[in-house]
Amino acid sequence: MSESELISAIRYNVLQGRRDKDDEGLEDDLVGEPGVEELVKEALQKEVPVHDILLHGLTEGMKQVGEKFEKKEYFIPDMLSAAEAVGAVMETLEPYLLQEGTASKGKFLLATVEKDQHDIGKNIVGIMLKGAGFHVVDLGISVPTADIVEAVEKEKPDYLGLSALLDTTMRHMQETISLLQEKGLRSNLKVIIGGAPTSPEFAGKIGADAHCKDAFAAVSTANKMASGGGANG
Repeated sequence: MSESELISAIRYNVLQGRRDKDDEGLEDDLVGEPGVEELVKEALQKEVPVHDILLHGLTEGMKQVGEKFEKKEYFIPDMLSAAEAVGAVMETLEPYLLQEGTASKGKFLLATVEKDQHDIGKNIVGIMLKGAGFHVVDLGISVPTADIVEAVEKEKPDYLGLSALLDTTMRHMQETISLLQEKGLRSNLKVIIGGAPTSPEFAGKIGADAHCKDAFAAVSTANKMASGGGANG
């Protein structure tokens, strides 16, 4: 395949949610055909610029997945398959990105708050942030407030993403922001929250910088913040 054909094939297979040749794909039986992993490796062997693989193949593919999700043509499992296919090749691309001098957009700390065991949404956000060029540190699920703040102190991230899926656990978001303020760690940190019971109004009430309704909004918001723009959600 030519360089443009490879980029197009990577983009198409992200849309199909095909990590490798063993995956069927969403619309056709594509078993045996190269998936995202095989195509990215071939592109690297042919010295296709990593920047083009990332932007025109992987990122553009995820952008189209987002558009289909907004139109309700794709659902969460479809989005997760595509995000996993992208996430699977990010470790492969990382040394090439460093070699090309592609700078990280910043460090992003992610956590599901205390007594909340849900992680699907957080994991999708993490994968997509990696694909968008952020360095992601995932603290996991049910992370005590003190541990989140300690990690902020240690890791010195640019962004903190907090997830909650329960009305009973979202209060820990406010506790986290309050403790960050007490420790003097809030001023240089952007805090983004998300999860089913949260809202823009709740984000404003607890002093978060942004609320994001889904993973695509989280990436869009983080990109705007990284470029010096304001938040949305």
